Amino acid sequence: MKNILIIGAGRSATALINYVLEQANKFEWNVVIADSNLSLAQKKVKGHERGEAIELNVMNETSRKEQIKKADVVVSLLPAFLHIEVAHDCINLNKHLITASYVSKEMYQLGEEASKRNLIFMGEMGLDPGIDHMSAMEKIDEIKDQGGKINSFRSYTGGLIAPESDTNPWRYKFTWNPRNVVLAGQGTAQYLKDNKYNYLPYSRLFDEHQLVDIKGMGNYEMYANRDSLLYRDVYGLSEIPNIIRGTLRNIGYCDAWNALIKIGLTDGSHPIMNCDKLSFGEWVDGYTDEKTGSSIKERIANLLDLPSTSKVLDQLEWLGLFGEEKIKIKDASPAMILESLLLKKWQLSPEDKDMIIMQHEFEYELKGEERTLFSTLVMKGNDEEDTAMSRLVGLPLGIFVKLVMQGKITAKGVNIPVMKEVYKPVLEELQDFDVIFQESELIMA
Repeated sequence: MKNILIIGAGRSATALINYVLEQANKFEWNVVIADSNLSLAQKKVKGHERGEAIELNVMNETSRKEQIKKADVVVSLLPAFLHIEVAHDCINLNKHLITASYVSKEMYQLGEEASKRNLIFMGEMGLDPGIDHMSAMEKIDEIKDQGGKINSFRSYTGGLIAPESDTNPWRYKFTWNPRNVVLAGQGTAQYLKDNKYNYLPYSRLFDEHQLVDIKGMGNYEMYANRDSLLYRDVYGLSEIPNIIRGTLRNIGYCDAWNALIKIGLTDGSHPIMNCDKLSFGEWVDGYTDEKTGSSIKERIANLLDLPSTSKVLDQLEWLGLFGEEKIKIKDASPAMILESLLLKKWQLSPEDKDMIIMQHEFEYELKGEERTLFSTLVMKGNDEEDTAMSRLVGLPLGIFVKLVMQGKITAKGVNIPVMKEVYKPVLEELQDFDVIFQESELIMA
């Protein structure tokens, strides 16, 4: 195999592209970086002798198939809903496919056909999902190999801003897809506590956040992430009475985001007609009863049942939600309007450093002892371009691409990286890039 196609050159692609191009020199591979924005693809390739930047409209079926046909391995960094189009092409053209996104039901339905064609379709091969699966499985297998019985598994990950770059009231800036941040948590989160199924609908998710202690870092807010129950069987923990996966945010974020939900500003289901003629303040005021206060801020305070001195109101005001700036987007959904505002307010400055935190907590019994193992990863980025997010999404993808190109992966069909033949070499090489989990353990006789 000689040819690699990477579709998408956005925020999370930099480290992947740099890694694959470096490997291409060693193994004489050819790498095509395809994006709808040609100049962005060219910027990422940087004139590398083994790289080629091309413009690609992924919705153009003819152009898409033409590029996939030339490749041996395809990496899709497209928005998750577009992976399936690429996947069907990869099935028909007999190409391996790797993504960092959650594997959809539609993708899993291609598993049997992919296996028949001896194809590797690996999803959830980034940070979260990705490194979380691999690092968790490594510890789960180690505990089981020692004869331990796992009774509780908690896993938390946060794409955050480093303390030295924490310069706004929300204590948050964009380091990955802004659209996904705005829509995060929609649906119902599910987890298991003391053998009881727990369900948190979106309307309560951010209100019912918890505080968690991250070893060496202090307290962070955590809200439950998607469906934790899906991973009981995948992780080989089908009998476990406690399992939860969560997303981390700095203290003060969840209450303010919950306010946006309660007002109705994260709804992506319908357009706000003629919103381009409104200011952000007029738009937000449309959600209130004009008789409840003398200003927009007061009316929102009454709507949210908050005192006028609430920090949450200061956070909303800082965003400009009570101001006179025009929206300038026609017939957009509330979520789109909010995203357009956040893109300006939560933008990384050139010298800003992001920070990734991941922590696994395992409670287990071994030789008559009750043990709790903490496994913690903290990584900071260097600047706006070289982010920890880009590294931790892109590097596992790149390492796995190399393993596939070298013929070292036997797992065919649609999978996620929970098997030892995947997680062991990927985690070992990630240590060369300072992706190292610090461990501590409490033992109670």
